[in-house]
Amino acid sequence: MKPALFDYYAPATVEEATSLLARHGGDARVLAGGQTLLPMMNFRLATPEIVVDLNRVAELSYIKSEGGMVRFGAMTRQRAIEFSPIVARDVPLLLEAIRMVGHLPTRSRGTIGGSIANADSAAEIPMVLQALGGEVSLRSARGKRTVAAADLIQDAMTTVIDADEIITEIRMPLMPRDARFAVEEFSRRRGDFAIAAVAAMVVLDGGVCQIARIATAGVSACSRRLTKAEATLEGRAADRAAVDAAAHAAAAAIEPLEDRNASADYRRHLTRVLTARALGRAIGMTAASPAQHAEATR
Repeated sequence: MKPALFDYYAPATVEEATSLLARHGGDARVLAGGQTLLPMMNFRLATPEIVVDLNRVAELSYIKSEGGMVRFGAMTRQRAIEFSPIVARDVPLLLEAIRMVGHLPTRSRGTIGGSIANADSAAEIPMVLQALGGEVSLRSARGKRTVAAADLIQDAMTTVIDADEIITEIRMPLMPRDARFAVEEFSRRRGDFAIAAVAAMVVLDGGVCQIARIATAGVSACSRRLTKAEATLEGRAADRAAVDAAAHAAAAAIEPLEDRNASADYRRHLTRVLTARALGRAIGMTAASPAQHAEATR
């Protein structure tokens, strides 16, 4: 298949890019890594009249740790994140998740901003953004604004980003130095989109959970933090009973999808199993036995 005819622009600055989007409005689509847009155009699921390619906008590619935040330029490649010492030190939950994103060619071209703007329900990066309570900076010819992760994604592949806006920066708070974390994912094959995934972070003090963060991908229309499940952990001893209670709360909190990959009941089941597994691994409990591992596939 070949895409429908379109006009192509490759601006060198953010100002040029936002000017183009202001001029063409809803007729334009932004090209970042192209891992979703290009296949959609080839199959004519997307037929933009204008493509604005951000790959020459050098100012949008960086990783910095400043002011209690790790700051990512929207065009930072996922492969750069995977090997960043800043990420490994300050937001290691993202490092663990990024290694589950697609395959080497995917991560070599894909960008952090593109993944978040695309807002695929099964994508790992938006899940981590939710878990850590990050935020994104948006820019248009009209000005700038900041949107918190919890307010960014409205539905499957639907965000509050306007047609004339681009993501310029993603910010994630530094994880506490004593934070424990894990990402658990279930997919048909390694590198496939997640049928279900859970990211978890906990901070313990004397065996008591002081901070809990849990977010999902793949199970619902969009990634969300599971605050009710977090509340079942915080303030109590981090033992098996607490983990099981949080896992059941997580399963009860979601609105599961149903498609050719899994029924709604199965996704709810996976949410419970993967939450228990992620929290157990984060807290440092014994690794799942073969019987527990097989439970997810029943």
